[in-house]
Amino acid sequence: MTVSMRRILALCFVFSLSACATLAPIGDAIGGLFSNSDNSEPPAELTDYQAELKFEIIWDESDGVGVDEQVINLVPAVADDKIIIADHEGLVLARRLTDGETLWEVETDLPISVGPVVSGDLLYIATSKAHVLALNVATGEAVWKQRVSSEVLALPVIAGEILLLRTTDGKEIALNKVDGKEIWSIAEATPALSIRGDGSPVVDGETVIIGSANGKLTALNLNDGAHLWETSIATPRGRSEIERLTDINGSPLLVSSAAYISTYKSGLASVSTVDGDILWRNEKISSEHGLAADDYYYLYVTDSVSDLWKLDQDNGRSYWKQSALHRRQLSMPAVYDDYVVVGDYEGYLHWLSKTDGRLLGRVEITDEPIMARPIIVDNMVYVYASDGTLAAVKVLLY
Repeated sequence: MTVSMRRILALCFVFSLSACATLAPIGDAIGGLFSNSDNSEPPAELTDYQAELKFEIIWDESDGVGVDEQVINLVPAVADDKIIIADHEGLVLARRLTDGETLWEVETDLPISVGPVVSGDLLYIATSKAHVLALNVATGEAVWKQRVSSEVLALPVIAGEILLLRTTDGKEIALNKVDGKEIWSIAEATPALSIRGDGSPVVDGETVIIGSANGKLTALNLNDGAHLWETSIATPRGRSEIERLTDINGSPLLVSSAAYISTYKSGLASVSTVDGDILWRNEKISSEHGLAADDYYYLYVTDSVSDLWKLDQDNGRSYWKQSALHRRQLSMPAVYDDYVVVGDYEGYLHWLSKTDGRLLGRVEITDEPIMARPIIVDNMVYVYASDGTLAAVKVLLY
């Protein structure tokens, strides 16, 4: 039996994959299966530095089981004065932003895998058992429930009256957001082996742009799913299936008429949303996450070994790289004011300078991983950890 085959079988055993079709990208936990153990690196230890920020945890609460040690995509959603979270055992709960007081909670008794996402007076969640649910934002009361073809890991996207979904069996589905009825669906070709990704589509006017496990970026018509254009972002290379992984895992980032894309192993790219023309590539930086942007023409990305980068939107050129948090399994960055904020695998939030990437401060929220991107509302940072801890953090200058 070849080394590559043994690694594939080992991954299938670890993650209990029924058809060995997808791999879970949980960073360094499986890194040793992809390389010789001699080359593996431990996460960077946190060391002393000149802190420039202080923090106040305004409130923190622990609700339910969080992700329950599953590789799923539970993130907070903000609606008016409330922040809403879900856990894998089916809890959906709303807390007041200012003080964390519980406003409502419901038990769906379903294994929630993604969400919530809010649009108007409805919020949407989806499950590992291929259900999509709409709940009332004000009360948590169920409005409708629809079954789809398989598990949903990508956050649903709302465009007008349409709710867009991506399922793990490679389908793109458009539902009516009011009643859950299907409007259209298409199936994409997927490779024999792919990363268990959670990238969502983005919508530019009436164009839906989707990154796929086959390394292609595809544009569809929002109203009927008709194919508009397609471009290859990543090309498979290598002999084994693992070496040839080309997944576009993160959600494309839309800024003006450009979409910015990160791939699992084949770098970053900028693509015209009009016709799919590639504007630039940076093959040195690959990421399982998507990218973040600020209002000043810069991009921020956590790469595949948890180094942080600042890039130029126009050409992909790097301005700085911060390696002090190397292999700490960082979340996707959030950007606000002069800061870049990330969570790590030990439950710390880290603040970095947008100007030069230097470490400004950190605060421990819990002792479990922070995988969800931090949420910024009125200069308050809200974070949801994998153990169900939800916290509001405020920056205090020295």
